[in-house]
Amino acid sequence: MPNRLAHESSPYLLQHQNNPVDWYPWGPEALARSKAEDRPIFLSIGYSACHWCHVMEHESFENAEIAALMNELFVCIKVDREERPDLDQIYMTAVQLMTGRGGWPMSVFLTPDLHPFFGGTYWPPRASRGMPGFDLVLTRVAEAWKDRRQAAVDQALQLTAALQQAGQEQEPSGGLRIELLQSADAKLERAFDFTHGGFGSAPKFPHSMDLQVLLRTWQRKPRPATLEMVTLTLDKMAQGGIYDHLGGGFARYSVDERWLVPHFEKMLYDNALLTTAFVETFQATQEDRFAQVARETCDYILRDMTDPAGGFYSTEDADSEGEEGKFYVWKPAEIVQLLGTERGERFCSVYNVTPRGNFEHGTSILNLPKTIAQCASLLGLDVTFLAQELAESREILFAHREERIHPGKDDKVLVSWNGLMIDALARAGAALNEPRYVAAAQKGMAFLLTALKKDEQGRLFHCWRHGVPKVDAFVDDYAAVLNAAVTLFEVDGDPAWLASAKQMATILLRHFHDPAAGGFFYTADDQEQLISRSKDSHDSSVPSGNGLAATGLLRLGKLTGERSLLEAAEGTLRASISLMERAPSATGQLLIATDLFLGPTHEIVLCGDLEAPDLQAATQEFHRSFIPRRVFAQLNANGSPRQNDEHHLLRSLSAGKKSIDGQATTYICQDFACSEPAVGLAAARSAWQRISQR
Repeated sequence: MPNRLAHESSPYLLQHQNNPVDWYPWGPEALARSKAEDRPIFLSIGYSACHWCHVMEHESFENAEIAALMNELFVCIKVDREERPDLDQIYMTAVQLMTGRGGWPMSVFLTPDLHPFFGGTYWPPRASRGMPGFDLVLTRVAEAWKDRRQAAVDQALQLTAALQQAGQEQEPSGGLRIELLQSADAKLERAFDFTHGGFGSAPKFPHSMDLQVLLRTWQRKPRPATLEMVTLTLDKMAQGGIYDHLGGGFARYSVDERWLVPHFEKMLYDNALLTTAFVETFQATQEDRFAQVARETCDYILRDMTDPAGGFYSTEDADSEGEEGKFYVWKPAEIVQLLGTERGERFCSVYNVTPRGNFEHGTSILNLPKTIAQCASLLGLDVTFLAQELAESREILFAHREERIHPGKDDKVLVSWNGLMIDALARAGAALNEPRYVAAAQKGMAFLLTALKKDEQGRLFHCWRHGVPKVDAFVDDYAAVLNAAVTLFEVDGDPAWLASAKQMATILLRHFHDPAAGGFFYTADDQEQLISRSKDSHDSSVPSGNGLAATGLLRLGKLTGERSLLEAAEGTLRASISLMERAPSATGQLLIATDLFLGPTHEIVLCGDLEAPDLQAATQEFHRSFIPRRVFAQLNANGSPRQNDEHHLLRSLSAGKKSIDGQATTYICQDFACSEPAVGLAAARSAWQRISQR
């Protein structure tokens, strides 16, 4: 018989609906039972693409003997961390405080008052590999609750107090200053792997926000080593097995230092953030190889991760047919059979497919130990010929791979991750002149603002699946939508996006802001009250909510001239100074916002006939340029937006601006004080070049 999870919408919870464990979803029924029976809670948190979550389910949660023990001793609650990131944040911090490490599946034991008193991550069903068995953990925790109750409660209260203090930052040693960025550059360089790219050793994660920080420090002071850290990392990732050479898109991380063997799950947020990193690196270098990877990643999202209604799905699993990576790996004989002997052997040579294999069971992960140009030289072939042949071969192999059993897909839509993807698609579409990416971003945003709309004030739900929205939105949801809406306005000029951005900013300030200490709480003032109300200031695999909020508020404030938005952003950054000093690799989004705050930040207005070739060319060349500290508005010849219904939001920026002599006219301002207008396409090009080199 299915358990209570059968009534849930989360794919992760539904994976556990037939476990013999008497699972509850998080909610009043489970919490009331724990209190009524004075029984502790076993809280298990994971997500649908998590490999070790699947392992623990198979080994323990499908084990009738262990399930009986769980049902007898605890009220068992299963949570999808992507649906309830607020719970995940609190109890992951507790597990890290208890054990010094974290990860998923997260397993934590709570008092009926929801205070954590013991926890960990994965445990095998029986003792092995130096780890206690889950059966013993369950028994010992239950014994402690029965026989040493006061000690368990005391520990739980101490942990809760530590959780409540965890988000309170130290007093900063200085103000917001350029040295924060310079120090981040130096610390990132000390951690950098100049052989393989990336930071630290195995396992290696993309660190997209850190790469964006380095691009900004390089743009301020062009230093070859700084740019090399970015280009080497992106090149090595794009050549490695972490990149899907047939279908596009990146896996979550590499288990080795060479980016060869990925943890094969694909996450929406990684592909959004890496798209932005590749686009910005293309803008900074004008090297087409970065644009190509960005295109292929966007194409993957549009092909495989887009709901017909417009939203973007969350993840694709690492596993298919019960094996991690099976969908993605190859053997030489299979490739030769599909491509023929000569072309097949050439493909295997280039993409490192060998009889011995570079992965499990003699299989190989496609990767490029040498560039296509290097391979052409070694093979004595023209590089254009080889590149074309390989492109044709990849299409054949991709078509064949599509016939395999695909990994599972978590098709729920998360607002924060969608905001990141909408922002990335809009940026990529503008920079690469790909209107279909902009169209996908527009449709995605329209979907979020309608299908996930909670009330007439613009409040949102956090997630949606198969037509059903649920869970009130969190700070990073509103901040990501705010930021993406500003980007859409900069790309297509529709003032409706600016109005949506203002609505998100109003909600952030009304329900999440801490005016006394600065910054924003993760949950709203009227959301479910948990044991701790924390602030999300550390980047994880996604940008922090406070970093995104500061970035979006600065951009919107610079466009509209609203001081309250700029002051809230500044307060957020000031509250995080000590954190940025101590841990620049954990505060990339805050540092990006700090770079924007410190300036010089340009308010750029381009006026003219919106359909005229000179204005369209000036706009396209602007979006191809790397100008990180700016906001941008494209106005009609008379100085108004495409539609006038929300013109009041741009009143300060648009005042006194119009096309001169019917030509594209560029106004470059700081704090709404503008230099002489630059008239004509050549003058616009000169302006873009000048400010991109500052």
